[in-house]
Amino acid sequence: MLSLTSAQLSSFIGIFWWPFFRIMGAFMVMPFLSSSYIPVTVRVLLALTISTLLAPMLPPLPSVDAISIGALFLAIEQLLVGFMLGLFLSIMIHVMTLLGAMMSMQMGLGMAVMNDPANGTSNPILGQWFLLYGTLLFLALDGHLVAIGVLVDSFRLWPIGSGVLDLPLMGLVSRFAWIFASAFMLALPSILAMLMVNITFGVLSRAAPSLNVFALGFPMSMLMGLLCVMLSFSGLPTRYSDICLDALEAMYQFIGG
Repeated sequence: MLSLTSAQLSSFIGIFWWPFFRIMGAFMVMPFLSSSYIPVTVRVLLALTISTLLAPMLPPLPSVDAISIGALFLAIEQLLVGFMLGLFLSIMIHVMTLLGAMMSMQMGLGMAVMNDPANGTSNPILGQWFLLYGTLLFLALDGHLVAIGVLVDSFRLWPIGSGVLDLPLMGLVSRFAWIFASAFMLALPSILAMLMVNITFGVLSRAAPSLNVFALGFPMSMLMGLLCVMLSFSGLPTRYSDICLDALEAMYQFIGG
């Protein structure tokens, strides 16, 4: 007759349970997988599948009773580690949203706001457009597969039970400054072009005060802005792929890779 002790049962459950929490924490904020369009059942089943495949390759796990307070803290710890790893990619994808917001403000389309039912936010319409484009480009570059590979490597580089406070948390905090710098560098050519348009109409208003500059300048600014958006798509894939590689590299280095 087969008999299992409580220690053996806790060890068996932990092999699948702790990796599941780390992977699920990352799926909560990762691009595309965190969208409300992806059912929670699909995310849970995908996380369970990956944790099951990982079970034979995991390093020795800490012996913790599955129904103890220590097990609860360990589960929260793994959830936080996965959440912080996924946050690198969430920050990366929102570079495109900020890029669209900057260009919308320069074009005079800042008031054109569209609700995003997937994330429960309201963004400028150009921000939504760039966000969709960035998500599709990230998937086309197989960034989601690389991110899952980093998650798998995290169990080797940062084993379960290693804690959270020893992680380089300041590296994660610095990424919030990186998002503004990256978005500004992508939007800089369009901002300069729109600045020249505004300066031109400012000179016209001084040279010909009787000219209705507002009636002429607003449509011209919008047309110039749309031209800048069209031209920015020519070099955007190359620059955004560099941003994706930078975010994935920072995600890997965060766990000591």
